[in-house]
Parts: sequence; C-alpha cells; structure tokens
Amino acid sequence: MVLDASAVLALLNAEPGWEKVSEALPDAVMSAVNLSEVVGKLVDHGLPADEVGALLSGLGLTIVAFDEKAAYNAGALRAIEGGRSLSLGDRACLDLARSRAVAALTADRYWSQLDAGVEVIVIR
Repeated sequence: MVLDASAVLALLNAEPGWEKVSEALPDAVMSAVNLSEVVGKLVDHGLPADEVGALLSGLGLTIVAFDEKAAYNAGALRAIEGGRSLSLGDRACLDLARSRAVAALTADRYWSQLDAGVEVIVIR
C-alpha cells in the first residue's frame, strides 16, 4: 500500500481513520514527495526539524525516490478528468501506487471519484 501525506498526518495526529493507517504499517511505502509534505506540516505545527526525522523513522516506512520517470507519470495525471485539481503530492502518491499495482491510502475523498488507474482507499 502507498500512503498519502494526509494518511500519515492522520496517524500522527490521532485523527479519524488513523487506525486504518496503523494497520497498513510497516509494509507501506511513501513517495519522497509525500514525505516532504509531512515534514513541512510537522515543522509548520512547531515540531523542531531535528525531531521530525526521529518521529517519522519510527513508523518504519519505506521511502521511494521521486525520479524522472515518476515525474513524467505524475505530471501526466493532470490529463485525467479532475486531474488539474490534484497537487504534485497527490499525483506522486497515485503514480507510485499505480506503478506498484497497489492501493493508495488517503484522507482525500475526492480521489475515489478519479479514474487514475489505481485503487483508492479513503481512511474516513
């Protein structure tokens, strides 16, 4: 399973749906783009940058690099119906899930309406 930033943040903040995210660990993976989103949100909320790595490494996530092929594939997702409303992080997550033929776990309900060629599991 591929985790979206919204799913990891739900887990860390014990928000509704966090249990589904917890069940997906430690076999889940995450794009480096989505990791960057999580780091940014944690720093925005006052967590010292030097503590962020320790907190996130405790989740046991495998982080997948965002390479040239992923960049092209994620960019191309803007062409699907509704794709222009997806952020780079959204598209990175969806593309990673599609490339691995696994589901994407997210808090973004909108994703379930898209035809991105990937199963979307909404956590709440």
